[in-house]
Amino acid sequence: MDAQGLLAATPHPSALGSALTNPRITTDYSEALLELITGTHATVPSLLSELEDVHRFVASQLKGEIIWNQSMPAHLPAEADIPIAWYGRSNTGMLKHVYRRGLAERYGKAMQCIAGVHYNFSVPDEFWDILDTEGATQEEKRSKGYMALIRNFTRYSWLLMYLFGNSPAVSARFLEGVTHDLSTLDDDTLYLPYATSLRMSDLGYNNKAQSDLELCYNDIETFLSRLYVAVTTPWPPYQALGTHRNGEWIQLNTNLLQIENEYYSSIRPKRTTERCERPSTALAARGVQYIEVRCLDIDPAAPTGITAQTSHFMDAFLLFCAVEDSPFFPQNGFCHDSQDNFGLVAKMGRKPGLALVKSNKPISLMDWASEILEGMLPYADLLDATYGGQNHVQAVLAQHPKVSNPEATPSAQLLQHLRDEGIGLHDYTLRQSRAHHEWLRAKPLGAAVQEQFMSDAAQSLRTQLQIEQSDTESFDEYVARYHAGLKNPVSTVHS
Repeated sequence: MDAQGLLAATPHPSALGSALTNPRITTDYSEALLELITGTHATVPSLLSELEDVHRFVASQLKGEIIWNQSMPAHLPAEADIPIAWYGRSNTGMLKHVYRRGLAERYGKAMQCIAGVHYNFSVPDEFWDILDTEGATQEEKRSKGYMALIRNFTRYSWLLMYLFGNSPAVSARFLEGVTHDLSTLDDDTLYLPYATSLRMSDLGYNNKAQSDLELCYNDIETFLSRLYVAVTTPWPPYQALGTHRNGEWIQLNTNLLQIENEYYSSIRPKRTTERCERPSTALAARGVQYIEVRCLDIDPAAPTGITAQTSHFMDAFLLFCAVEDSPFFPQNGFCHDSQDNFGLVAKMGRKPGLALVKSNKPISLMDWASEILEGMLPYADLLDATYGGQNHVQAVLAQHPKVSNPEATPSAQLLQHLRDEGIGLHDYTLRQSRAHHEWLRAKPLGAAVQEQFMSDAAQSLRTQLQIEQSDTESFDEYVARYHAGLKNPVSTVHS
């Protein structure tokens, strides 16, 4: 954002390198929407150390701009003035850009400016052997194991919204001209009294076209088959738009989903891909490699958007999800109750006496939350025994006060701060973001680390140029080849 908290209209800073090829610093939807990435780490301290280094480097290179430390955007310009991310003129870069043009056509640009923390998680292959996971090959065991983790995550992820949801309010400008049921906190702030995460509610990145996909996770074959149907089935409203306007691409195709990444979910099975390789093709050919949790809000109190305690909790939670019994969802994989629980907690999670549905029966949120936290303790203890200390157990125990007292949750605390100080969400977040920016800049990187970041940025620009110079086909041909690379999973999933 600029110094006043308005979305920056400037291009992605060249000092940060190429958004196409810098492995640590890229962009999401907009030129102004930073995506900061770490490598894979075995411990929370090393993970957050790198994440902090990336933030500190970025802060050192921003000139008169800051990172907005809140999931819900504040003051956005007119839709037409929100800059779509640019990745250069290579075919790979243009594919990413045109895909984002399609998102603008389908859902509007403002919704794309909602941000969050993505938390990737994997375990060693030996883990699945210890659990005696079914499968003729290591790849099959791994895929079955991660899908079981995802099913349990789908059942229990409402708890993450309750404990860590941090977006109960939104700037009134974000919903200007939109019908909603939010209450007014002040002239610039709308909220729901018991909300935990408006970002993850139907107010956030959600669309009716995808609502019937039902990509639940009984097995990788069913998941990929349904995803294949979604990316190959034309959708009338998108057909009406077409793929070109005034001779320029406006979306990659007119199907329900342009590509697999357009499907919005709180967790995804993932596999690294090669250039021009489709994500589902990679999953079908080589199986699940890791999972990506996508529902965590940015923590506005943390300069890097997430704390060590949250990270320790996430590791214990995901280990719990991986090991605990994970029955298939009934009715060919439909998981309505889990989705309803998640949506209810996002909008009303702190409502007194709130009941959820567990195994077709009502249960109070507090009782079920306590049950899950109790079930997590052995896994937290195991992690502490492995890594030393008591960080994981303490991270789990630290959540009990939130369960017994909803006013202790981050979402309630944020609203209370706004009320106590008589300040709007925009001004409050701007003040915090400035403070975080100064904190990051006050701790400069060591000379060697700073030089490495600068060298990586410069190399990424050279790599982008090499990619652009190596293209030998037209963009139309590249798009056709990319679409042709999508294989029917029925014939490619290993059995």
